Amino acid sequence: MSASSRPGPLLRKFRNNSYSGGRPNWRIIASVLPYLNEFRNRALLALALLVLAKVANVLVPVALKFLVDHLDEVRGTAEAALFVPLALVLGYGLLRFASTLFQELRDAVFARVAERTMRRAALRVFEHLHRLDLGFHLARRTGALARDIERGTSGMSFLLRTLVFNIGPTLLEVALVALILAIAFDWSFVLTVMLAVALYIAFSLAVTEWRTRFVREANEMDNQSNTRAVDSLLNYETVKYFNAERYEAERYDRDLAAWEQARIKHRLSLAALNSGQAFIVAAAITVMMGMATLQVLEGRMSLGDLTMINAYLLQLFIPLNNLGFVYREMRESLINIERMFGLMDQHPQVPDRSDAVPLAPDGGRIRFEGVRFGYQPDRPILRGVDFTVEPGQKVALVGPSGAGKSTIARLLFRFYDVDDGRITINGQDLRDVTQHSLRAAIGVVPQDTVLFNDTIRYNIAYGRPDASEAEIHEAVRRAHLDGFIGELPEGLDTLVGERGLKVSGGEKQRIAIARVLLKDPPLLILDEATSSLDSASERAILTTLQEVAAQRTTLAIAHRLSTIQDADQILLIDGGTIIEAGTHRELLDRDGAYARLWRYQEGVAR
Repeated sequence: MSASSRPGPLLRKFRNNSYSGGRPNWRIIASVLPYLNEFRNRALLALALLVLAKVANVLVPVALKFLVDHLDEVRGTAEAALFVPLALVLGYGLLRFASTLFQELRDAVFARVAERTMRRAALRVFEHLHRLDLGFHLARRTGALARDIERGTSGMSFLLRTLVFNIGPTLLEVALVALILAIAFDWSFVLTVMLAVALYIAFSLAVTEWRTRFVREANEMDNQSNTRAVDSLLNYETVKYFNAERYEAERYDRDLAAWEQARIKHRLSLAALNSGQAFIVAAAITVMMGMATLQVLEGRMSLGDLTMINAYLLQLFIPLNNLGFVYREMRESLINIERMFGLMDQHPQVPDRSDAVPLAPDGGRIRFEGVRFGYQPDRPILRGVDFTVEPGQKVALVGPSGAGKSTIARLLFRFYDVDDGRITINGQDLRDVTQHSLRAAIGVVPQDTVLFNDTIRYNIAYGRPDASEAEIHEAVRRAHLDGFIGELPEGLDTLVGERGLKVSGGEKQRIAIARVLLKDPPLLILDEATSSLDSASERAILTTLQEVAAQRTTLAIAHRLSTIQDADQILLIDGGTIIEAGTHRELLDRDGAYARLWRYQEGVAR
């Protein structure tokens, strides 16, 4: 297998569900900041509102000081008029209201930025996942993947809010309070505040870094339990077939127990962090209030000054507490974003070349030239396959399971690149054309049809979403679905359920055929296209497929030889090589391996 089509080390890590990125925090933050550019003016307006809110918030204790000092001065005197106290009370209330109002306006202005960030990030990851190769998706764990995307996009929104509204503004508020304390009082208060803030931040950083491993472990266990639940529910019928409800519940509970232990470690470490932070805050407030009380008793400070210091301390350490919470959450967000970016770091193993051009089918002459391929280096599947499908021809691939028939179809669809040799369509090497144009030119009717959990109409129209109602009904008629749909109370609007489990295998296959008929591609791949149909439906569908294939280049994969007797050429593949080739009649006349297989299937094996 070529280096370009084998799973790399990142993919192997993902398969083990142990990939956790490895980007430095500054790179993660730098990757998030560009999302602000789309709404730069909104972000600047939100910052302006934030500054106004902080200024109003810092002035609240000043208003309270003047109110207390005035009341202390006029208490019990003839000058105890109501005008000045009421004005101060009104000013105090307006400042508190302005602080809250500006914060709410800030959130309202920034809401579109945060939500659009989540939308853009989720769409970017979704598109990238669709660009990844089949090998990645065969190895993925759907439940864990969905949780990584969900937590990562939410983390990006939180990180943006944190960077814009919490860290910088909180430090600004600390600086403003320190400045006011330095101007109004002596430097001992400022030094005490600065020492307390430094201890608080250092303690929060150290303990939060220590807690990071518990956060990662809890996320891993959450992914594992969610994956187990999704996998079990998707295989509901299999669970019922083997009466395995208790077994599945026990496996799920074991995963939940591991998640529970991880969450307990997470909670206990959080309790230690909160307790330490609370002790630093309480000690700082106690020391500063003691200093202020002594100065009041000495006559160096008024009651209003004491009230202002107390208000500033409460006002200062509330955002510091919030800053501790924000830093903890930001670390968790960085971990979640790191995992999501880990998905973005998965590079497609089958990329388009920079100079790739659109495919020009023009009749669709398919040529396999000395093709060698293996999913693993030590396990070759195809060992030098050569054949040609002329425009309008139908070539059938037959042979035992594991011979490489479906692999040929996957290579033609370019799910993988060949190890050696080349595949061309009208002389264009598949590696030189864009995958989008290649896949637009090919229609596939798979053996195992998986439908979207939507209506029959949606699943058929998926072949061409802009198709008219008349075109959809024509595809239904040609796929012989009209009788089945006519019996349904909701007709084309009937929901097919998860993976199409509400309809039978034969009906799913006919829906797949109708979908391809609606797509109307120049090239067809029929992978056991009638394997799930009854004999009567099979004959009807074969007639339709023969009509469709007559105008297209068709590659048919079959186990039942009776379904490909009309092929222009039949290739018998065994051990990764073509051992016989010819028409149905020619191969029977040779009395070789194909003839023996035919007699065996017809019940006359010698």
